[in-house]
Amino acid sequence: MDRAEFTWTVPVDHPAFPGHFPTRPIVPGVVLLDQALRFAAQLHGAGSTEGWQVAQAKFFVPVGPGAVLQFVLQVTARGGIGFRVIGDGRDVASGSFLPPAP
Repeated sequence: MDRAEFTWTVPVDHPAFPGHFPTRPIVPGVVLLDQALRFAAQLHGAGSTEGWQVAQAKFFVPVGPGAVLQFVLQVTARGGIGFRVIGDGRDVASGSFLPPAP
């Protein structure tokens, strides 16, 4: 499988929200990366996210509690995995990961 799409609904009670930010909660970029990495490991057939590296990441718009996000992942020519996160018809984030060395 070279491409996959996953849907994730941001939990309204995610533990990151009280500290990021109490009056206007947004999903921290690291939470989006973590979720994308979990999906990348699935696509790669890996049982763990250990040893993966973030090759690049960009964040475009904030995401709030309850957002429904589409993660589109694609194996790259160099064996990494590129990802796009889409929410409400807009690109939320994009980047790529490198799997652990064999």
